[in-house]
Amino acid sequence: MKTVVNTKLAPGVIGPYSQGVVHRNILYVSGQLGVVLIDGTMPESIEDQTKNALYNMKSIVEASGSRLDRCLKVTIFLADMDDFPVVNKIYERFFPENPPARECVEVSVLPKNGKIEISAVAYVRDDI
Repeated sequence: MKTVVNTKLAPGVIGPYSQGVVHRNILYVSGQLGVVLIDGTMPESIEDQTKNALYNMKSIVEASGSRLDRCLKVTIFLADMDDFPVVNKIYERFFPENPPARECVEVSVLPKNGKIEISAVAYVRDDI
């Protein structure tokens, strides 16, 4: 059995998928772009896109009843690996202690010509 997670505190999906899905206490968060929640625009800077993508991911994690410190693994897709140092510095603010496992890969293109997309896996509760 799975539970679909949707929140208005993150941008709506742009295809046939859910913002997140919980199965057996594990949350799978779909890739989040750096779009602005209010109007769906894509900022120009990697800094703003990174912050937005992380806030969007955080909103979905929290909508499931979890928290960022329960993230087990994060995947970052970058359109340009030269942006890695900037992304890493911002990412560190969201995961200051005991950060999750992570991978970061460069891809040729992202939806909406974004510069970054971030997905995550987290556990929801300690009692299971």
